[in-house]
Amino acid sequence: MGDRVGPGTGASASGRGLVRRRRRRWVRITTFGITALLVAAGGVGWAVYAKLSGNITPDEAAAAELERYDRERPTSLVKDARNILLIGSDSREGTANARYGRDNGTERSDTTILLHLSAGRDNATAVSIPRDLMVDLPGCRRPDGSRSAPRFAMFNQAFQLGGSACTIRTVEKLTDIRVDHHVVVDFHGFKEMVDAVDGVEVCLRQPIDDRAAKLRLPAGRVTLNGEQALGYVRARKTLGDGSDTERMERQQRFLGALVNKVRSNDVLLNPAKLYPVLDAATSSLTTDPELASLRGLYALVRGLRDIPMEQVQFLTVPRESYAYDSNRDQLVEPAAKRLFERLRTDTPVVVAGNGPREGSYGDSRPGPFREPAVTVSPPPTFRGNTAAEDTCE
Repeated sequence: MGDRVGPGTGASASGRGLVRRRRRRWVRITTFGITALLVAAGGVGWAVYAKLSGNITPDEAAAAELERYDRERPTSLVKDARNILLIGSDSREGTANARYGRDNGTERSDTTILLHLSAGRDNATAVSIPRDLMVDLPGCRRPDGSRSAPRFAMFNQAFQLGGSACTIRTVEKLTDIRVDHHVVVDFHGFKEMVDAVDGVEVCLRQPIDDRAAKLRLPAGRVTLNGEQALGYVRARKTLGDGSDTERMERQQRFLGALVNKVRSNDVLLNPAKLYPVLDAATSSLTTDPELASLRGLYALVRGLRDIPMEQVQFLTVPRESYAYDSNRDQLVEPAAKRLFERLRTDTPVVVAGNGPREGSYGDSRPGPFREPAVTVSPPPTFRGNTAAEDTCE
């Protein structure tokens, strides 16, 4: 089946594969959005629904490629838990993206996040995967229809070699976690989403003057527009310690602020603001066919609006410098294995500073009634943050 598929194996920014739409990171607003839009639009409600639904691009090529390798893919262990792979492409193709560099016909995943939604929809955990992480890449179908050989290389080469399908298979091989859905966005789509919510507030501990990112901002609380937000989450050389780890943490904190903005009543309950948000969100999406409609998105996210902000967590997979190249990363074991196991079995993940840790518990009754103390091993705690945190405090 896969051999009959045309060039490309999923969402790609090369321009010769599937045409990508940009994605909005937190699709949970659709739960509110469908109802609000239909009420606001009245008689033209169906036309609005059809337009928004039609904005979404289904990633048929990736679906066909993944079906080809279905027997090799991990099995989902927990009913109703979902794992969604969010992929940010560094494509320079097209007028909107050309200003960020030359388009040499290839692109890689600039940002990749594995988002785990618990079966009870009472928590969400977003795990960043470093683009420089050294991993085993499977043999993948290239955009020209040929196939690459399996190799050990940087993680972001997966998207360059075989688009979203290759990235998904690489993540599944790395984590043994079944990816149920995927979403892809490029630079322009990210900016549109931020502008649609009238900017996102962040806290800067010091002024920023980054010529490469075209970013000049004062210290303190600052509301970033789409262009500024893109520079903020992508900059690496002049912000923080210059590491990709620091950049990923900055991206995570920005996403937490974006979640808070999108869930605010000012956006969700104001039809005049809600429609542009939904239009930007759906126009930004390239997804697996099952999600490629408002109905598909609604079926996934209808319970997400009730997740407390402190239970929307962000962290980076445990990593360290690669033994043979300090400019590359490798997993820290057994910490990474423990994290993947918790996600795979839908066991809550604890991030640093997120509530008390479990400890030892025993029976305090005196004398002959005392029973042996039972020691409960504390769950592993991972470095990260939550959407409820305020970096200015």
